[in-house]
Amino acid sequence: MSQYALLNVVRMCFLLLAGFVGAFVAMGEAIHIWWFGALTGLGFASVVIVLDIMLRHLTIRTFSHGTFGLLIGLLCAWLVSRIFFETDWAQQFPLAGSVFNLALFLGFGFIGVMLALRSKREEFSLLIPYVRFRQDSLQDLPTLLDTNIIIDGRITAICDAGFLGGALMVPRFVLEDLQKMADSSDDLKRARGKRGLDTLNAIKASGTVEVTVRDETFENGLNQDAKMVLLADLLDARILTNDANLGKVARLKGISVLNLNELSLALKPIVSPGDELELELVKEGKDDHQAVGYLSDGTMIVVNHARRHIGSLQSVIVAGAVQTSAGRLIFAELKK
Repeated sequence: MSQYALLNVVRMCFLLLAGFVGAFVAMGEAIHIWWFGALTGLGFASVVIVLDIMLRHLTIRTFSHGTFGLLIGLLCAWLVSRIFFETDWAQQFPLAGSVFNLALFLGFGFIGVMLALRSKREEFSLLIPYVRFRQDSLQDLPTLLDTNIIIDGRITAICDAGFLGGALMVPRFVLEDLQKMADSSDDLKRARGKRGLDTLNAIKASGTVEVTVRDETFENGLNQDAKMVLLADLLDARILTNDANLGKVARLKGISVLNLNELSLALKPIVSPGDELELELVKEGKDDHQAVGYLSDGTMIVVNHARRHIGSLQSVIVAGAVQTSAGRLIFAELKK
């Protein structure tokens, strides 16, 4: 059962329980007004369920922050009220004093909640000296997947290898985008959409990581990148993508970004002058005496005086490298 369906079942049980309790209480007063009690219970439960739906983005962490801020605000209000209520005017005008006292607690309580919700957990150490809250490991944060990274397909192997921790989250608007592409009349878009859906099914079937679908909705007019950034900020999640522009915007907002293209560059083997490699020579080079081979990541190596060895595996020594507009070009010599 999905999380969305489970929440609806709990809400329905709560609604029925409230109606039953209301009817039972009313029957204790007068048996013929049981229906009035049932309606009262159902009305109360409906208000609570509507309030729950309105606060669906509220997490337990945010709630605990707000509660802590409320306690601080009420404490400040109590201290201020003790000072003012010791004066003569509070005793001469009891009604004004009561109104002032109520407004004081409401105002300080509201300000305390708002300040706590806007604060980071590290700032709470100022209120509780020598106590610091444990930072969540980036590896344990939930990860949002965008459309590009799902279509890319490499994430399946990364999940199987165990390099991704935490839950993987697919926003509803991303899933709808993939479905729209899979139903497109354009052959290229249809193939990309189907590959993305197959990737999600493969990840879920492997069971290596948990995959959930988020149903949060946003106002009309926002593009998908803006929705991704807002959702990541809302859920305190990181974004897994290969879109460089989305990564730049998210990092400006203070959101952690995992870029698969950056990971691919970081995993490229570092080849330095003097290194010995086993290289298969596959074709001729630009000059008459040169032969060309490739590393596993696609980096091209030009081997001098090796034309006659094309089609064989040779030991070569790296002589140097040149950075060109097409990438890094490495030169090597045959091992003597």
